[in-house]
Amino acid sequence: MYARILVAVDDSRGSTRAVAHAIALTKAFGAKLKVLHVVDMGWLVLGSELAVDTEQMTDARREQGAKTVALALEQAHAAGVETESCLIETEAPNQRVAEKIVAEAAGWPADLLVLGTHGRTGAERWMLGSVAEGVARRSAVPVLLVHE
Repeated sequence: MYARILVAVDDSRGSTRAVAHAIALTKAFGAKLKVLHVVDMGWLVLGSELAVDTEQMTDARREQGAKTVALALEQAHAAGVETESCLIETEAPNQRVAEKIVAEAAGWPADLLVLGTHGRTGAERWMLGSVAEGVARRSAVPVLLVHE
């Protein structure tokens, strides 16, 4: 049913659970697995106006993203699953993480997208947005959302 599973990760508990689900599905279907993390660089264009060292912040975000991917890869390898990985970045201030995930899924191409959800509601969801919801709305392939 699924031959290519893409799991998008961040540093949340929901993401760790999503990786576990993706690994189980990969094993069950004999599929290929790819781990993806999107580093959100969009807001950094404001750095000069805010007197923020954007280079230091950019490096820190990339480093955290690499650690996040490495943890997911460890989880997959411990389960005996060979895994590809990808670390990409948003490229414009108005580009959304969800758009990048969906584009990567289409380009790879994935049969299933798996990602964790924080379960935010109300004002918190409105202010922070929901990557999971954005992916579910945009994706041409099935999306499995794993709750924290």
